[in-house]
Amino acid sequence: MMSTLLVLTDFFRAADRALDYATNLAQPLGARLVLLHVRRDALLDPERFTGGLSNLSQEAIDLVMNQLAGNLAVPVVAEVGHGRVSDAVADAAGRHHPVLIVLGRPDYSGTPDELVNTTALDILRTSPRPLLVVPHNVNSSSSSSSPRRVLLAADGEPFGLGPYAGPARQVLAALHAALTVLHVAPDSDAAALAAALESVVRTGLEVELPTPVLSISKVAADPAEGILQVAQPADYDLVVLIARPRSFLGKLFHRSVTARVLLHSTVPVLILPATD
Repeated sequence: MMSTLLVLTDFFRAADRALDYATNLAQPLGARLVLLHVRRDALLDPERFTGGLSNLSQEAIDLVMNQLAGNLAVPVVAEVGHGRVSDAVADAAGRHHPVLIVLGRPDYSGTPDELVNTTALDILRTSPRPLLVVPHNVNSSSSSSSPRRVLLAADGEPFGLGPYAGPARQVLAALHAALTVLHVAPDSDAAALAAALESVVRTGLEVELPTPVLSISKVAADPAEGILQVAQPADYDLVVLIARPRSFLGKLFHRSVTARVLLHSTVPVLILPATD
């Protein structure tokens, strides 16, 4: 059965970058795209009155969706959902069972983190699946090629990926990724780095990779800042974060390492929901 990538589009720049990135992921995966546009007509949508939503007619949406689908080099199904994005994504994910949900990250540079209402958070809460977030300003060359240099941040605590382990392994293996495990701590700690590497190996993510998994440490008082300093486009194409339920289900998500890296990373971020 052909794998599926579920890609959200609102026709803005960030969505275009995400679609380019997803298309180049789909090719080595042998996957199809489900291109989803959500008409955000829910009365309580927080962005309904901000001008951040497209106001195209149904006819215009159908035309643009057909044009997008017709220009892609991979199989694609175009769909239009209604209401809240998280609900429409949950519905589409329940029907198509994607290995990844892909969306763009708009420019939040002028907005304090605590005021950003992220679609990614809503999706994680209602339909926790591997989620790929592509920055609006990702380098065009990065969005036109498959990611090979992958940085995975691990804190050393044991974690499991449950039903998401298979899709994550499938993606990394298909990309022939070179995987590096990063551990950030206030002081250099060889034992903690070894524990971080072991926590990743236990999940089986390194299975079928073409090269052994590397590990590096970064001395930094703030884990999010440490990850952002290491995850630079010159060195890595993708950063992977492990999101535990206590993070994305909690009300203090914007203070979490996951949220801060997600909002400020200059490379795409793959969030893998942990099961423990």
